[in-house]
Amino acid sequence: MPASKDKSGSLNLTSRQQQVLWATVRHYISTAEPVGSKALVEEYDFSVSSATIRNAMGVLERAGLLYQPHTSAGRIPSDSGYRIYVDKLIQPSGGFALQVEQLLSQNLRREDWGFDHLLQRAAQILATLSGCIALITVPQTCLVYLRHLQLVSLNHRQVMLIIVTDAYATQSVVLDLPKASEEEAYDLDQLERDLQILSNFLNSKLRGRSLNELAAVDWSGLDREFGSYTDFLRLLLVELNRRTRPLPTQILISGISEVLRQPEFSELQQVQTILHLLEEEQEQLWPLMFEPTPLEDAFGKRVTVRIGSENPLEPMQSCTLISSVYRRGETTVGSVGVLGPTRMAYENAIAVVEAASDYLSDTLNS
Repeated sequence: MPASKDKSGSLNLTSRQQQVLWATVRHYISTAEPVGSKALVEEYDFSVSSATIRNAMGVLERAGLLYQPHTSAGRIPSDSGYRIYVDKLIQPSGGFALQVEQLLSQNLRREDWGFDHLLQRAAQILATLSGCIALITVPQTCLVYLRHLQLVSLNHRQVMLIIVTDAYATQSVVLDLPKASEEEAYDLDQLERDLQILSNFLNSKLRGRSLNELAAVDWSGLDREFGSYTDFLRLLLVELNRRTRPLPTQILISGISEVLRQPEFSELQQVQTILHLLEEEQEQLWPLMFEPTPLEDAFGKRVTVRIGSENPLEPMQSCTLISSVYRRGETTVGSVGVLGPTRMAYENAIAVVEAASDYLSDTLNS
């Protein structure tokens, strides 16, 4: 049976296709070798013939989830295959997460370390446990607070967003209104009135908050309150989020030597580009660690997983970056993550990142 798609365009795999994809990913993570149908039947005790498994692998290949690195080789997962594996086929590694939390608590007592030293030690433990490069941003020490926000119409098509901070610094950005038909063209007088009401509403929600907190604000009532501006509000909130991410600080790094021994990094040029990114161009890596794309359905917490080509930086496109923020109160002050080859033990890596972000948040708030 071929893989079908639902109304959103997502693939609908049969139970057997999911099992075969899961087994192929697990085999490749363990061995770094392509696998064929006969080996899968023997290794995972499928109660069907190798021909049936081969047919399922063919369907997954045509769907872009598996591919053959060489004509005569077995198959390995693509970035899309890993994405479905992470989103739908793995379970939280609760037991391992508990072990990580206990290990962090035993080895990282705040009273024994300054916080910067504690972060460096945490990065070393994360690298050891995950087998990946551990990345932890040093927390923000200076917060900027929102004093005022104003929306001003420029014409029928554009609105200016003006942000004033507690230090009276001003930022502005021009946003496009959703396109309207001639019959529904925005009346400037009405638009001004609507923007003033909307500005008042946003100020009531945001005034006095640190810019780092804005990403955590509950916006659930906005669409109902201002239904005709739904698309514009989404654009505005994206822009607010982009402009209010924490300012770059140092990224503490540990575990490079272990990861670079993996077969994926056998080419010197690839190693050099990754090292250059980590050592010389941290400002490019830094925003990715705060990207707000939570993996909530499977794990219930805000974990971002960027797989292979989903990473915008070319040196990282053979890698996966898993990250989560840590907070002081409701304010995001830093991020913790792991970077490794796409062929990684995702359950364990996600558990490590979650446990570390929880531990650092608890430590800052204790």
